[in-house]
Amino acid sequence: MQTAFAPLLAPLLALFAAYLLGSVSFAIVAAKLFGLADPRSYGSGNPGATNVLRSGNKKAALFTLIGDALKGWLAVFMAAQIGFSDNVIGLVALAVFFGHLFPIFLKFKGGKGVATGAGVLLALDPLIGLAVLGTWLFVAFAFRYSSLAALLAAAMAPVYTVLIHGSNGQTLVVSIIAITLIGKHWPNLQRLLAGQEGKIGNKKK
Repeated sequence: MQTAFAPLLAPLLALFAAYLLGSVSFAIVAAKLFGLADPRSYGSGNPGATNVLRSGNKKAALFTLIGDALKGWLAVFMAAQIGFSDNVIGLVALAVFFGHLFPIFLKFKGGKGVATGAGVLLALDPLIGLAVLGTWLFVAFAFRYSSLAALLAAAMAPVYTVLIHGSNGQTLVVSIIAITLIGKHWPNLQRLLAGQEGKIGNKKK
């Protein structure tokens, strides 16, 4: 029995480690390092880079953005370096992403996953990641709505993946991430349609 389960041990440990890594909230870390209020106590209440930016501290927001993206990239990169199969790498990508959304360290109430999702995509395929990142940047700078940028970038991610790779396992992983991101931003979409969504750079009230 031990021999039969041995091949599963390394992938299971990788998934567990990826989830724990995803559970590390760099918004909370940034708040402690920069002496800011808990990001869950102001603005949208979301522990993410955009909400940290509402504190007025751009360095803390940048730290959060890079940290959350880096953990997504690192989990997938390490899984690939270890030599796991594409299926396991895809599961690791989902584990670190959902770790950010539902972190054990924050009672399963995490961020919306934009930066971590971007990091995951950059590790899975830099071309797809850059295309999605470019979409986010264009919409964000043109309209100054982070949520709109996230929604459109997420919607385009599976499209870019199909155009580059066709329909395969990676497309499924990217689609799951995209659908989840859109779902997490559904309240933002409603506020956008009502003209009540805050723009990038608006400070906390």
